[in-house]
Amino acid sequence: MSAQDFLVELGTEELPPKALKTLGDAFLAGIEKGLKSAGLSYSGSRVYAAPRRLAVVIDQLAVQQPDRSVNMDGPPVQAAFDADGNPTQAALGFAKKCGVDISAIDRSGPKLKFSQSIPGQPAVGLLAGIVTSSLNDLPIPKRMRWGARKEEFVRPTQWLVMLFGDEVVDCEILAQKAGRESRGHRFHHPDSVRISSPANYLEDLRSAYVLADFAERRSLISKRVDTLAAEQKGSAIVPPALLDEVTALVEWPVPLVCSFEERFLAVPQEALITTMQDNQKYFCLLDANGKLLPRFITVANVESKDPAQIISGNEKVVRPRLTDAEFFFKQDKKQKLDSFNARLANVVFQAQLGSVFDKAERVSLLAAFIAARIGGDSPRAARAGLLSKCDLATEMVGEFPEMQGIAGYYYALNDGEPEDVALALNEQYMPRGAGAELPSTLTGSAVAIADKLDTLVGIFGIGMLPTGSKDPYALRRAALGILRILIEKKLDLDLAATITFAIEQFGAKVKNDGLASLVQDFIFDRLRARYEDEGVDVAVYQAVRAVNPVSPLDFDQRVQAVQAFRALPEAEALAAANKRVSNLLSKADGNVAAGIEAHYFDSPSEFSLNAAIQQADHAVQPLAQARLYSEALAQLAGLREPVDAFFAAVMVNAEDPSVRANRYALLAKLRSLFLGVADISLLG
Repeated sequence: MSAQDFLVELGTEELPPKALKTLGDAFLAGIEKGLKSAGLSYSGSRVYAAPRRLAVVIDQLAVQQPDRSVNMDGPPVQAAFDADGNPTQAALGFAKKCGVDISAIDRSGPKLKFSQSIPGQPAVGLLAGIVTSSLNDLPIPKRMRWGARKEEFVRPTQWLVMLFGDEVVDCEILAQKAGRESRGHRFHHPDSVRISSPANYLEDLRSAYVLADFAERRSLISKRVDTLAAEQKGSAIVPPALLDEVTALVEWPVPLVCSFEERFLAVPQEALITTMQDNQKYFCLLDANGKLLPRFITVANVESKDPAQIISGNEKVVRPRLTDAEFFFKQDKKQKLDSFNARLANVVFQAQLGSVFDKAERVSLLAAFIAARIGGDSPRAARAGLLSKCDLATEMVGEFPEMQGIAGYYYALNDGEPEDVALALNEQYMPRGAGAELPSTLTGSAVAIADKLDTLVGIFGIGMLPTGSKDPYALRRAALGILRILIEKKLDLDLAATITFAIEQFGAKVKNDGLASLVQDFIFDRLRARYEDEGVDVAVYQAVRAVNPVSPLDFDQRVQAVQAFRALPEAEALAAANKRVSNLLSKADGNVAAGIEAHYFDSPSEFSLNAAIQQADHAVQPLAQARLYSEALAQLAGLREPVDAFFAAVMVNAEDPSVRANRYALLAKLRSLFLGVADISLLG
């Protein structure tokens, strides 16, 4: 046979569940890399990963490497030997590189040459090295040793299966001698399992209660969980990361429905869901209204004759955790939410910027300032800002950090705070990531912007600017969050004035020299990557950036208009004309006159362009003021013909200084019309 199937399975103690899928994929990638490097062809490959094993199957692997020819050119013959015919260092170095004596080198041509035919080696002799290299390259942060052995791996190894066709590959890897004996389920089939062939690997293990295929286990768990949830008249919360982790914990998955006391439903459901998912790896159930049901699904690793015992055991384990959450919730509610600010006065936000309570006071003032300018309620925004950090001092958030903001929402409602104030305590952290949910209220939007902008101004103000690799205060994410809220919720805010107000709240704690421009530039710089992701050319971004809009919403409206303008047939010519005008004006002597005097015109094209500019100005001014930038640029596109005619007929730098100055004034007026939207000269 010219090709055979190959199987390698490394058996271990239970592998880290969160890393299992990554380890499996890396194991396969490493073996494929080794086979390619060795010139061994194959028709297909698969990886299998379960709690106690990593395995790779290679279909139709070539039994031998192909023969190879090596042809190497060396230095010129003249440089390779001296006058006496003795080899120089160049010749000796070439021979050493080829691994032969100088006498074996061909010197018949103008250069030294070495040719060698290398017969292919049998694949079976290369497989151990390829597998070992792949295992050594696995992404394992910390390896362990066990017993008196010097070998290291992520977990102690227990067995090794390596089959090439029907034969065992004779080798030893990580202290395990290769064989064909695997092991079945730890409880259902603790005996060894004989792997008959690589093709039968999955079925041989299935008979021993092991589903080695990660994807098969994942699919089985997902479908069974959905079925059980439907039987309970609910739907399961199945985060992909949790599903992967549970899949990595079991060899023979058996999902079961468990329950807990309904009294726990008085606790914020987010806390219950967090503890059941993070600590117990359970799938929680919601009713049709999105409310938590007093039931959950656990995935057992055994097919018990008495599943009620497993269900009872899980219910006993989860009860103390839910009781803790209930206790913290009740304790926190014994005092008003705003009273927790007293504790925050002693908690440092940043050594140079004061306490967390200091930050809350700044956020309160800034949120009120912002709310007044985006159509919100200033007093409510101020109240939400003052309460924004209170829940950080509660028992609930102390135990469940993921509850920050969410706990504040529930406690604010309990205290009788308005709904939008309560919502703002959670919405201040939005968006929590790329593409994540935005605040639903104007109060929440104001507090979210204020919180992020306060951090940006404060950290920049003490000189702790983010670097390419370090951004400990997540300033880039904060800037992107501000932009997303303002642009996607269509909130018009003068960012320059808001930054100035934010700086004033810090007083002498920050260095004010150039700080406003620094922060504003940092925020608007984030838009470049955003637009690139959306397929907007960087030249469009730069054209808008050149006119320095202070509102992100206004910036975005201009970008969308310029992007649409680029598709017009007149765009390229007008961009080139604007570039020419810009260059001319940059070389003008002295100040360009503000007025245009028609009596200096000596060409019909000047009269035509002036009339067209006046007409366009009349039409475009109200459009630009209303921020109908696309319509404004569409109007300006009509200037192409008179502009082209002007440049074709007129010498701008006329000898008569008055005529020249008048033409510069005409071109300056033309350019100012476009600069009302963007500097389209940068599109050329």
